[in-house]
Amino acid sequence: MAGKRKKNPAGSTNSYRGDVLRVLGALKVAAADQIQRIGAPHLTFRHADKETPSKRKQARTASHTGALSDMRKHGLSENGGSTETGDSLRHLTTKGLQAASHELRRPVTEMGSTARGAGSSGASYPMAVNETVIAMLRPKPNMAVAVDPPHVQAAVDAPDSIGTIASYWTEVSLPATGTWNAPGKGGAQADIVLTAPQD
Repeated sequence: MAGKRKKNPAGSTNSYRGDVLRVLGALKVAAADQIQRIGAPHLTFRHADKETPSKRKQARTASHTGALSDMRKHGLSENGGSTETGDSLRHLTTKGLQAASHELRRPVTEMGSTARGAGSSGASYPMAVNETVIAMLRPKPNMAVAVDPPHVQAAVDAPDSIGTIASYWTEVSLPATGTWNAPGKGGAQADIVLTAPQD
């Protein structure tokens, strides 16, 4: 068993685990594909030479899938069902939300709750909300680490994004009664809240 990692057997790194914490802390539930497109968009272009779409997707999401596996072992994340297309849905545990609050630099009281049960019916609505956030973020690949096929330059030349993943909150209670931290019954819930004064 020489050379086998004991703490993170899936071989994840701090940066990929940080990506997972930031994305799931903001979006609450997501597929590895969405986590990769937000956290490491350069991987989409690095693996463009694989023969089939499924092999490209598997190659570009492997690092974040490994991070999710290690985080699950440590009690930070859980599998939460699957989408209609068969992608596994992931969400954070209470312990994971505490770790995400550190990554997002938010108080734990503003992190909301875990998304347990959100994927039991395929989570089509949360996935659409996530795609909206990705469309507003427009994550750009880091040219220093991306292979440079011609279509990468188009992604880099695209308009700037609105905020960062830390600028977004999902499933935010808008209390009609109670307080922000302890909303009463009858309040609404915002799908996305964006705070990006720099933009």
